[in-house]
Amino acid sequence: RPPPADAGSGPVGSCGRRAYAPPAERKRFYQNVSISQGEGGFEINLDHRKLKTPQAKLFTVPSEALAIAVATEWDSQKDTIKFYTMHLTTLCNTALDNPTQRNKTQLIRAAVKFLETDTVCYRVEEPPALAELQKNEWDPVVAWVEKRYNVTIGSSTSILGPNIPASTKETFVSHLASYNMWALQGIEFVITQLKSLILSMSLIDRHITVEKAVLLSRLEEEYQIRRWGNVEWAHDYDLCELRARTAAGTLFVHLCSESSTVKHKLLQD
Repeated sequence: RPPPADAGSGPVGSCGRRAYAPPAERKRFYQNVSISQGEGGFEINLDHRKLKTPQAKLFTVPSEALAIAVATEWDSQKDTIKFYTMHLTTLCNTALDNPTQRNKTQLIRAAVKFLETDTVCYRVEEPPALAELQKNEWDPVVAWVEKRYNVTIGSSTSILGPNIPASTKETFVSHLASYNMWALQGIEFVITQLKSLILSMSLIDRHITVEKAVLLSRLEEEYQIRRWGNVEWAHDYDLCELRARTAAGTLFVHLCSESSTVKHKLLQD
């Protein structure tokens, strides 16, 4: 008898712990993947079985586009199901099960707290070449975010980091409050990948690409690799994995924001 149609590991949380431990690879037990619309949203069907979350809840997503994207993840699995490649599925599982039992306010505060240790705010003084690289690559993004949100961020070479004004934090709190719970789960996931709220918002606002955001988040590492070389395969694998997770998180945010954005525009009209 095939295993039940429930699966998925959760993304890494802001404290480094996983919402769900990733299961071992499982032999593919279904032939066809489809979506259907139910009372609570769009569902994923593996043959005639409804997909369930790790907590045995019905796997239901808020938009058809997201359902299609998740179904594509399941359909693309070959002989074995590699759960660690199914980032959209794991994000949906986390949004549905909410294993850490956080509310919207807690999610927003956790995201904004990353400003205190934001990657692009911490600068070096030595070596001069790296300091110059950080200035040339990071300053334009920080300046864009400051203008976009009308905030002050700055940077610092102190181990304590820059002194982020309370007004800046409150501005981001207000902005993030405009997103729904699902999108906020995706935003926090992207932030934990890039270790930067600034890069994450620039990416989600479509100011920079996934490739650019990942490169900027790894600037010091890329500098060291160019100088000293890299471990064969390891660097490319890590880079591709980070791009995949960041891209999935960004897509998740947009697909989860889609329906609420459309409704908001209709109400305005």
